Amino acid sequence: MSFTCDDTVGIITDTGFAAVLTGTYENAAHVVLDELMPDGYQDAESASKTTQAAFTGWQLWSAVGSMTLCVAMLIASEFMPVSLLTPIAEDLRATSGMAGQAISISGLFAVVTSLFIATIAGRIDRRHVLMGLTGLMLSSLILIAEASNFAMLMFARALLGVTIGGFWALATATIMRLVPEESVPKALGVMYTGNALATTFAAPIGSYLGAIIGWRGVFWALTPIVVVNLIWQWISLPAMPPQAAQPVAKVFGLLKRRNVAFAMLGVMLTFAGAFATFTYLRPFLETYALVSVPQLSMLLLGLGGAGFAGTYGAGMLLGRHMYSLLRWLPMALSVVTLGLLAAGHILWGVAVVMIAWGALNSAIPVCWSTWLSKGISDEPESGGGLIVAAIQLSIMLGAAFGGLLLDHVSIAATFIGGAILLALASLMIGNGDRIKPRG
Repeated sequence: MSFTCDDTVGIITDTGFAAVLTGTYENAAHVVLDELMPDGYQDAESASKTTQAAFTGWQLWSAVGSMTLCVAMLIASEFMPVSLLTPIAEDLRATSGMAGQAISISGLFAVVTSLFIATIAGRIDRRHVLMGLTGLMLSSLILIAEASNFAMLMFARALLGVTIGGFWALATATIMRLVPEESVPKALGVMYTGNALATTFAAPIGSYLGAIIGWRGVFWALTPIVVVNLIWQWISLPAMPPQAAQPVAKVFGLLKRRNVAFAMLGVMLTFAGAFATFTYLRPFLETYALVSVPQLSMLLLGLGGAGFAGTYGAGMLLGRHMYSLLRWLPMALSVVTLGLLAAGHILWGVAVVMIAWGALNSAIPVCWSTWLSKGISDEPESGGGLIVAAIQLSIMLGAAFGGLLLDHVSIAATFIGGAILLALASLMIGNGDRIKPRG
C-alpha cells in the first residue's frame, strides 16, 4: 500500500445532522493511522515536517482552530434550511418539498466535487484551495440571503455544495500535514468539535433567530463569522505545496470489490432514509405535531444534544459490535421514525422520540468511518473519497424523495418512505458478511 497524505480524504464524513465526533474520533483516528503507517506514511511524514518546520506549535494549532471554525460554518450553512424551511418556502413562493431541494442540490455538487477535487486541485497549494473554498462559502451565503427567487437560491446552494465536497475531501489530509504525527488524533478531535457544536446548536438557533430577524437575516448573520474565518485562515495556514494527484479511476475501481459495493449500497440506503425524514422535520412538527416556534427550537436542541450521547455510546460498542451496529442502527432508526408519527400531537411523546432519533442517527457515521478503516484498509484515501460521495449523493436523493412524497402525498408518507429505506438498509447489511473484506 502506498499513501500520499495530501490526497487522503476525510475518513469521518459529514452527514450534516449528527456526525458528532468527540472523544470517539481519537480512537478511530489511531486505528486508521496504524493502518496507514507501516508501508506508506513516509512521504506524508516528510511533507508534514516540511510544513511544520516554518511554523511554531501555537501557529499550527491556530491553523487547526481555523479549520474547526470552518467545519462549524459548513454544517450551519448546509443544514440551516432544515430549521427555516417553512419561511423560505413562503417567501420564495415554493412548496416545502421544493424548498427541501435546496439541500438536495448542495448534495449533488458535493458528490461531484468530492470525487474530483484531488485531481483538479492536485497541483495547487492546499492553503489556496482551502481559502478559495471558504471564499466560495461566503459568496454562497450572501447569494442565499439575497435570493429573490427559487432559482437563485438553488444556484447559491450549488456553490455551497462545491465547498462542502471539497473541504471534507481534503480535511483529514490537511490536518495530517499541519501537526506532528503523534498529535493527529487530537487535532482531528479538535476539528470535529466544530461539527458537534454546529449540529447541536445551528438548527435551534436558526429557528429562534428566524422568528426574530427573518430567514434572510439568519444567513446574513453567518457571513461576518465566515469573513473572520477567512482572515484567520490567511494568517494561520502555512503553505502546503501540492503532491501527486489522485486518479479518479482509482476511487471508482473500489466498487469492483464485493464488500465495498455492498457497503456503499448500505451507506446510501441508510443516509437516504435518514435525510428523507430529517430534511422535513420542521413541516412535520408544525403541521402534524402542531408545535410553536419556541417549542420547535427546544425540540431541535434536544435532537442535536442527543447526538453527543449517541456518538459516545457507539464508540464504546464499536470494538466488538461494529457489524451488529451497522445492521441494527438503521432498523432502530426506522422504528423510531414511525414512532414520531405514532406520537402524533402529544408533545412530550414527540420530544422523547426525537431524542432517541438524534442519538441513533448520530451513531451511524461513526460506525461507517470505523468500517472504512477495516473494510478498505489498503486504500483508505480512495475509500474516503468514495464514502464522501456516497453520503452526499444519498443526502441529495433522500431529500428529493422525501420532498416528492410531501408535495404529492403527505408528510406521513415522507416519514414512512424514510423508514422503509432504513429498514431495507438493515436487511441488506444482514449479519455483516456482505461488507466484510475477503481474506
